[in-house]
Amino acid sequence: MHSDPAAIEERLRRVLDQRLRPAVHARTVPLAVEVWHVPGEPVPVAEALAAGYGPARVGDRWGPAWSTSWFRLAGRVPREWAGLPVEAVVDLGFGTTAPGFSTEGLAYRPDGTAVKALNPRNTHLPVASPAAGGEEAVFYVEAAANPVVMHTGPDQLTFGVTSAGDRAGWLAGGEGGGGGADIGGEPLYQLRRADLAVFDAGVFELVQDLDVLGELARELPEQATRRWQILRAVEDALDVIDLQDIGGTAAAARQVLAPALAAPASAGAHRVSAVGHAHIDSAWLWPLRETVRKVARTVSNVTELMDGHPEFRFVMSQAQQLAWLKEHRPEVYARAQEKARTGQFLPTGSLWVEPDTNITGGESLVRQFVHGKRFYLAEFGVETEDMWLPDTFGYNAALPQLMKLAGVRWFLTQKISWNTTNAFPHHTFLWEGIDGSRVFSHFPPVDSYNSGLTGAELAHAERNFRDKAHTHRSLVPFGYGDGGGGPTREMLARAARVADLEGSPRLSVEGPAEFFPKARAEYPEPPVWVGELYLEFHRGTLTSQHRTKQGNRRSEHLLLEAELWSATAALRTGAPYPYDALDRLWKTVLLHQFHDILPGTSIAWVHREAEQTYAEVTRELRELVDTAQRALAGGGGGTVVFNAAPHARDGVPAMGAAPRGAGPAAVRPVPSGGGFVLDNGLVRVTVDGRGLITSAYDVGAGREALPPGAVANLLQLHQDFPNRWDAWDIDAFYRNAVRDLTEAESVTADEGAGGVRVVRGFGDSRVEQVLTLREGARQVDIDTVIDWHEREKLLKAAFPLDVRAAHSTAEIPFGHVERPTHVNTSWDAAKFEVCAHRFLHVGEPGWGAALVNDSTYGHDITRDVRPDGGTTTTVRLSLLRAARFPDPEQDQGRHRLRYAFAVGAEVPDAIRAGYRMNLPERSVPGTAAVAPLVAVDHDGVVVTSVKLADDRSGDVMVRLYEAHGRRARATLTASFAPASVTVTDLLERPLADDGSCTADGAGVHLALRPFQILTLRLAPGRP
Repeated sequence: MHSDPAAIEERLRRVLDQRLRPAVHARTVPLAVEVWHVPGEPVPVAEALAAGYGPARVGDRWGPAWSTSWFRLAGRVPREWAGLPVEAVVDLGFGTTAPGFSTEGLAYRPDGTAVKALNPRNTHLPVASPAAGGEEAVFYVEAAANPVVMHTGPDQLTFGVTSAGDRAGWLAGGEGGGGGADIGGEPLYQLRRADLAVFDAGVFELVQDLDVLGELARELPEQATRRWQILRAVEDALDVIDLQDIGGTAAAARQVLAPALAAPASAGAHRVSAVGHAHIDSAWLWPLRETVRKVARTVSNVTELMDGHPEFRFVMSQAQQLAWLKEHRPEVYARAQEKARTGQFLPTGSLWVEPDTNITGGESLVRQFVHGKRFYLAEFGVETEDMWLPDTFGYNAALPQLMKLAGVRWFLTQKISWNTTNAFPHHTFLWEGIDGSRVFSHFPPVDSYNSGLTGAELAHAERNFRDKAHTHRSLVPFGYGDGGGGPTREMLARAARVADLEGSPRLSVEGPAEFFPKARAEYPEPPVWVGELYLEFHRGTLTSQHRTKQGNRRSEHLLLEAELWSATAALRTGAPYPYDALDRLWKTVLLHQFHDILPGTSIAWVHREAEQTYAEVTRELRELVDTAQRALAGGGGGTVVFNAAPHARDGVPAMGAAPRGAGPAAVRPVPSGGGFVLDNGLVRVTVDGRGLITSAYDVGAGREALPPGAVANLLQLHQDFPNRWDAWDIDAFYRNAVRDLTEAESVTADEGAGGVRVVRGFGDSRVEQVLTLREGARQVDIDTVIDWHEREKLLKAAFPLDVRAAHSTAEIPFGHVERPTHVNTSWDAAKFEVCAHRFLHVGEPGWGAALVNDSTYGHDITRDVRPDGGTTTTVRLSLLRAARFPDPEQDQGRHRLRYAFAVGAEVPDAIRAGYRMNLPERSVPGTAAVAPLVAVDHDGVVVTSVKLADDRSGDVMVRLYEAHGRRARATLTASFAPASVTVTDLLERPLADDGSCTADGAGVHLALRPFQILTLRLAPGRP
């Protein structure tokens, strides 16, 4: 070797970039270009093909933000190219932008058939291989002028090739009607290339040889013999290449490299299962409509790649995206089905979308599995067995049981590698949920779900793998995501070369169904991780975009109400059950649980459309509920009160209805020392002249809830400017600066609500709260309206409690989890912002308190020892944020939300209060009592869903769970005579008897373990 390693590597880089890669398409002729700029939103393909095209040329600028331009490219293959492979090479203006975050294009033939996509790393279109010579090549390219909106660290954003003045408009998507784009402004892109070219396969293969060997050499130890052997071979090959005759000398250079590429990997080399993948966010820095097109481009790309690479395997993990294809691009969908039959296109993941799993409700997670798995079964004949969630922001501890009940055997994610405090200790392990269910799980040690199969990535996977003492197998998802086109032919070329290559992990292209059984067999006794998989990052997603979260929470509960009352009306009155409407509405809500919509991390366009969608969903569901309830109430001059909650209240049975007059009244406030007192004999609450709760006294227990001198329902304002991801993150240092909002404009008795009205102004914002205490209740309800106009601020509501609580108890789907209130370890300290659904409870043995809410998820709990020796445990709700990226107007405007302070409450009390707040009573005219379809005689066995079976058999489906975290024996009775009772999986298919359910004439007898979920099919007796 004549040069030092650094010099060889630098020489290789320059030769590859400046000479060899351009020589793959060295012989070119220009294509003629015409263009049609779509005047508004994207149009169907047939309309675009028939449009009037005008003259254009390479160098023209095009594409205001969010617009679409169609290019017609035409040319004739030179006759002297006969017998050669010919491609079109098109650069829409990609520059060096990352795939998926720039302009994208999808090419069509004149008959409207999709060919493949054009992306920054994938610029070729197939013409003929081999060409006859003289044939005409015509392509129509649908080019999307998606603006480049990237988060790049402290400077926050990188925008594309346009003025800064357009930034806010891009993020918002304009103010067009119906959520569409306000297309305008300066063009973002410039057409840079449109040629016919000979594809030089020999040069292409030489590029891949050198690329793989060069990357491998960089990853090997400096003094490793193998490294020096590779560098010598590379230098010798570079000496052979004539840069003025690259095509003529490529074969000789490849012969020099052949021995280095033929050296086999060691027997103990790490084994990588590589599967093609293109993680596509169903919305994020683009709207839903653009995702539909991103999916079509990606699937067109991968199916075209499969034609020439039968070994290629590609996973697609969101049923919703395939359903979009079926609706909008049926010819592309047909190609996916074709490749699924050959075993190359692999539906995976088992879910409708890749949802957030912190905020999404339990029954919604069930339906994610139901609709996802059913789609794959119906459309592809595939029973998926894995849950594929590489990018979701943490995972609740109910998921292992839900996976088991859906027939899922394997779980994959990668996101936990983003932890900022603690490195997760395993890559392959068993994950145990709150009920004891365990699922075999894998975190790819490559730390990416967009791998390019580079030498650096493969070396990192092997070095990083934390379980190498017991197993030597990991999975690598490879391909450009988010519309970047998925895997490329260059990636497959790398895969072929590192299949068995000395110094590299061994690599096989295969799907999850091959990887997981092999990994499980190699690791018969993996370690166990118990409880939630908490992501130590992106904690702000529990609070950002309150309207989106509130729309989801209300839609989830309205869907359950609509199913319950529609099923009851169907059995009692013969009313038709709205199968189709409920199916459609569930899928709409499930879509918006995607992990960049529900967490509040998309551009304003997405959240504005979500708010409009939730309003329409609410309207339809309320109509379904009202129709069913009126049919059941029977009409007349009275009032029937319906209670959809799973617990009886105020004379109304759980999941039933009863005639009733006015419900329990609110206690009228009594003036006291410039403030007011609310007292119903159970709880006495004092509100001072500042509108703050200074006392919450549990009369029966003779105990004050608040520490001496403390105030509750204290609104606190923090600076909220995280180091990196605005809408995603809350950093711990936000606590360093706080403003207590203690000044009130007015504190008055509210005659209408029977409570205390408090009005505050702060900054540019205003908040009005009405505090009420109802007869017979042990909680203060706080109805809050906030006109929010702060920037980069976080608003919290604080409740300091005179309890020494070792842990908090937070509701999650189908149960609850306990988290330490101390910070003994770095793992405890990292959980400074946590998720709770309808309630969060703290307490000592025998006494506690809870916060209940209707649309809040972010909470924090701190504990301090006072000078008097007592302990103050402070619980706070995160109400609103005001991040600037990716939506500069995040949460600005009016919000109404409710929360409650429950005094002297145990966890079962908090469970009941949470359901009651989120499933309110509804009154309709009538006189008829409505007996519940089913009832359970145990307070801790909670029914979450009553509906008719999806197979339209008329059977009644009941889902319930043990909610207290204890073993429970209960009896379920039905108001009809079931002909049979069957335990089913989540997809309503029979399960083997596990002894948890027996039935006789007295009812269905249940024996449940802590937090066990059970789904029952009750077949009504037929006349």
